[in-house]
Amino acid sequence: MSENTTTTTTAPTENLRERALKLDAADPLAGRRALFALDDGVYLDGNSLGALPVHVPARVQDVLTRQWGELRIRSWDESGWWTAPERIGDRIAPLVGAAAGQIVVGDSTSVNVFKAVVAAVRIAGEGRDEILVDATTFPTDGYIASAAARLTGHRIVPVAPADVLAALGPRTAAVLLNHVDYRSGRLHDLPGLTAAVHAAGAVAVWDLCHSAGALPVGLDEHGVDLAVGCTYKYLNGGPGSPAYLYVAERHQAVFDSPLPGWNSHADPFGMTAGYAPADGSVRGRVGTPDIVSMLTLEAALDVWDGVSVDAVRAKSLALTDFFLECVEAYVPAGRVVSVTPAAHAERGSQVALRCAEAEPVMRRLIERGVVGDLRRPDVLRFGFTPLYVGFADAERAARILADVLAEVPAGNTVS
Repeated sequence: MSENTTTTTTAPTENLRERALKLDAADPLAGRRALFALDDGVYLDGNSLGALPVHVPARVQDVLTRQWGELRIRSWDESGWWTAPERIGDRIAPLVGAAAGQIVVGDSTSVNVFKAVVAAVRIAGEGRDEILVDATTFPTDGYIASAAARLTGHRIVPVAPADVLAALGPRTAAVLLNHVDYRSGRLHDLPGLTAAVHAAGAVAVWDLCHSAGALPVGLDEHGVDLAVGCTYKYLNGGPGSPAYLYVAERHQAVFDSPLPGWNSHADPFGMTAGYAPADGSVRGRVGTPDIVSMLTLEAALDVWDGVSVDAVRAKSLALTDFFLECVEAYVPAGRVVSVTPAAHAERGSQVALRCAEAEPVMRRLIERGVVGDLRRPDVLRFGFTPLYVGFADAERAARILADVLAEVPAGNTVS
């Protein structure tokens, strides 16, 4: 199953099924599944779009009918609309290891990446003209960073995360990295890389889209400067739910946003011609908040009440270990190869399998109720959201994968 393995184990199917049931029975997070709207299938695409918490529609109905329909403009004050970006940011903060007052919610991940990268090079100051960008990153991060570089007169330096240390130097202003690689599920060394960036005199910007809500991040503990993330994956905020921006408290007084909208003004209703930035994380705001989707997110975050991120991480690792074991047992040698690191310290909360027939295989998996996704040309991607995915789901998905592979003619086997 791993890159170095060409043989399969011989664990009987029934033993794996029995183990899965026992593991689910002992799982302290198993009760969380009932909080989500799920069908009888196996949903392994929460790393693209999290499942709907069952209580959210009623909360959204209240936003629409009472807060908007009855209170109307009064809801900016009476329903707390105006303070929602910071209030919801404070709810996300514990999930990424941040103290209150450092996260503001609003805009898309892409917009927040732009704010963060431009602000980072401005914090770094003159004499540094390079922005290092993860060469394997989600494409939009690269596009946005390149636009930020053009705006600020800097040069983009694409570099693999493993080569960041060698690429850092006196010209480095900022480094933009993904905490977890969206394609392979590899977890990068946030503490070590952040420390190295600081040692070089540069500013560290992290994209947390594939880690927040799946594993501990430790933004404050590890001295991260700026971070961004989406809320529709492991945080289950809904399609297109607003992203967030983390600005470490030590940088807030000098955070210079390239998008200084009226919402981030020190006196937004003064309507003055000159811009004066507000204090604190409010500086990360731009225009009028997208209230309906923002309050949908706020309601969705209720599923995290009483949940330890450490417990989520422990289950995530156990789930992905078990899924890999089941795939090893069920799938014929050579049909798939895991490109997700085996080492826990290097693994996010997904398993990516290279498969020569990835497109027809994923199509048939979805038809049979196992929903993952595809990263062309040959990667089957399965996301494990510990709040609602169980061990029986992992075993069933691996078993159906083996059935599908038996039906789909093999092309070039992978090694």
